[in-house]
Amino acid sequence: MDKLKAYKMDGLGNDFIIFDNRKDSFSLTKDQIIKISDRKNIGCDQVIFIEKDKVNDASLKFYNSDGGETSACGNGSRCVAYFLMEENNKKDVSLYTKSGILHSNLSGKNSVTINMRQPNFKWEKIPLSKEMDNKNLNIKINKKNGEEISGGFSLNVGNPHIIFFVEDINNFNLEEIGPKIENHKYFPQRCNVTIANVKNKNLIRVKVWERGAGLTKACGTAACATGVAGATLKLTDRETNIEFHKGSLNINWHKDNNIYMTGIVSDIKKININI
Repeated sequence: MDKLKAYKMDGLGNDFIIFDNRKDSFSLTKDQIIKISDRKNIGCDQVIFIEKDKVNDASLKFYNSDGGETSACGNGSRCVAYFLMEENNKKDVSLYTKSGILHSNLSGKNSVTINMRQPNFKWEKIPLSKEMDNKNLNIKINKKNGEEISGGFSLNVGNPHIIFFVEDINNFNLEEIGPKIENHKYFPQRCNVTIANVKNKNLIRVKVWERGAGLTKACGTAACATGVAGATLKLTDRETNIEFHKGSLNINWHKDNNIYMTGIVSDIKKININI
């Protein structure tokens, strides 16, 4: 049995196992990623590989706990950015991902700001299965008491998202709703599902079902998507805080259309993994 060196980090409880592939490169099978991610084993929301990059500080590959690759992971990118800043005593890094190059800087003790680039509202880029109003997909979901509501704002922030704005996020069973909407016929590449409640112009409380990972304690791209959706619908300012169970992420959708996300990351923990 091989023993692999790795690192464990999290952003507001959204946790990651990180492998540094810049010196000794290796890969894991889908089954191995599923095994590592299992909460009965080590457990994580995503597995991240840091790869060499000739232009940027590093290149990143993200895998959800179901073993499938994903093109974007906001909190994971912030964690790796902090990892590289600590390693090289730098205050800013650039990361290559499949969703684009992400620039990040240290904004305080254990606080990292990252430019998550621009949102995309075009139906074929989200992607949706057909042309429709992305601001209201008119998808029906039920409260715990059976009452039905409809809505759903959809956009892409490196991966596809849908947000339902509701009066009380605790009235909805996201473990039941999440997988149904993730695999809805409107989303050919599946989607991340957020239930959101606007408290005021600068605060939104959320619960998130993450595509390929399930119910999660936090999700960076979901925070970005929710902040942009709230501002587009004039429910919030362009800068707002997205509150998860363990804390908040600040989302600032600049006038230049770039989304800046700021939040705390954990310390870096070295671990060994048996494969």
